[in-house]
Parts: sequence; structure tokens; C-alpha cells
Amino acid sequence: MTVQLGINPLTWTNDDLPSLGAETSLETCLSEGKQAGFAGFELGNKFPREARLLGPILQSHNLQLVSGWYSGRLLERSVEEEIAAVQPHLTLLRELGAKVLVFAEVSQCIHGEQQTPVHLRPRFPHERWAEYGEKLTEFARYTQKQGVQIAYHHHMGTVIESAEDVDNLMTHTGEEVGLLLDTGHLTFAGADPLQVAQRWASRINHVHCKDVRADVLAEVKNRKTSFLDAVLNGVFTVPGDGCVDYAPIMALLKEHHYQGWLVVEAEQDPAIAHPLTYATLGYNNLSRFARNAGLI
Repeated sequence: MTVQLGINPLTWTNDDLPSLGAETSLETCLSEGKQAGFAGFELGNKFPREARLLGPILQSHNLQLVSGWYSGRLLERSVEEEIAAVQPHLTLLRELGAKVLVFAEVSQCIHGEQQTPVHLRPRFPHERWAEYGEKLTEFARYTQKQGVQIAYHHHMGTVIESAEDVDNLMTHTGEEVGLLLDTGHLTFAGADPLQVAQRWASRINHVHCKDVRADVLAEVKNRKTSFLDAVLNGVFTVPGDGCVDYAPIMALLKEHHYQGWLVVEAEQDPAIAHPLTYATLGYNNLSRFARNAGLI
């Protein structure tokens, strides 16, 4: 596929903190996302999870299904148990034409715990890297045979958060496991997203474009807040509205012939950050970055 621009419904409603945007309908999310210019959406908590229901809704807005988050527990489960658990999600993605599955290991994760400082996140058990890599590769091999590739999502508050974690994950997994490059989470974790992208460009199969407000990030780290409180304080914003330098990242993706989605995924409090305003700003900025790099 060629490069396309998509958005996550977190701009309107939040999966980790459902009170944010609780009153906003799926119709509003989809119609405003289309109005802003996007070609597709990732899944959110207000989306029907059956293709026969969701397909016509997306079609009525002329939108595609980009992908959707899956909470993996391969540190706790066998590959067979994970394959059984993923079936409804995998089936939905496959039947609606999504090519990647956003996989994040959530064993012992704390990103949804508003009272737990995010720096207390769990650490990956070093002695289990080889075992975990084999299990994730086997799982990814299965989904790939179904026409959907794993896009591993490093995430604040989980066992795979830092650049070192990403390096270990990529080193211990096979080519079947793709990497979701999330510019905001890497920046929050203290990493340089460009450097991570340079090391693993050949494995990147999905990109989340969220920007970071540097002043807010400094404050939340100083205060040692939870991930959710950092979001409520406005640590994330749309591309071009923060400190992330997108031009060289887009140029690198072009150099390595990236083909996939560029997704605006920038969770904020919709009562403060007007969703349509920020969706439009995100689309305009991201499309400009991508166009300047020759990606679109």
C-alpha cells in the first residue's frame, strides 16, 4: 500500500480514562475525522467489534479501518493461549482489510493506573528475553499467515518502554515482528525517536505521530506523576505542535521505502483541546511533513 494518513479516536474519547469524551458519539468521531482529512481510523472503545456492524459504519463515512490496539500477555500466557485470545480482534482486522495489529505487552502494566507514578513501571525480566522473543515471533508468524502483521507498540508504563527495551525486543524477535514507531512515547521515555528509527527502519510497519510539549514533560517528570495525569496535564499534542522534529523522521521513512499508515494518536483532554481543531491541525501538519519528504 502507499502511505496514508489516519487518526486514533483518542483525540475525542479515551480508552484508558473513559470519562474523557464519554459523551462524544462514534458518529462525531468519524465525521470530524473525515472532515479533518483523514482516510482511516484505528479502533476505540466506542467501535463495534464485529465486521458486519463496523464495516457499513466506516463505509458510510468513506473511511478505512487502520488497525487497533491489542493487549498481549505473552509473559503470562502460552502462544496457544494468546492465539485463542486474539481471535475476535484478529478476525475483525482481517475482515475489514487492516494489515497490521497493534500489539503491546501489558503484563504488570501501570499506564492505566492514575495513582501510580509512571516511573514505577515494571521492568522486563532480562533472563526471559530469548524465550519471549521466540514466543512473540511464533505468535506473529501465526497472525501473518492470516494476512495481518504484528506492529509492536512500545508504551509508557509497560515492560517495553525505553530505547533499550526496543533494541532488546527487536534483537530477540524475527522479521515477522514489526515495530510500531511512536514518536511521543519514545520522547516521553527519554529516547530520540530518530535514532530508534535509524536502528530499526527495516522493521517499522506502523507509525504513531504524537508530539510532546517539552515544558509539560519536564514538569510531569519533576513531579513524578502517573501516565494518565501526564495526559491530563497536556504532555501530548498533535504533530508540529511540540518538540519532536518530524522532518528527518519522515525523510528516513522515505529513504527506507516505508509503506503504511501515519497515524495521529495524540491523547488530550477533549474539554481543553477541542478535538476537531486539533485533528485538523494534526492532519495539516502531518500531511505537510509527509509531502515534503515525498511520502505522499
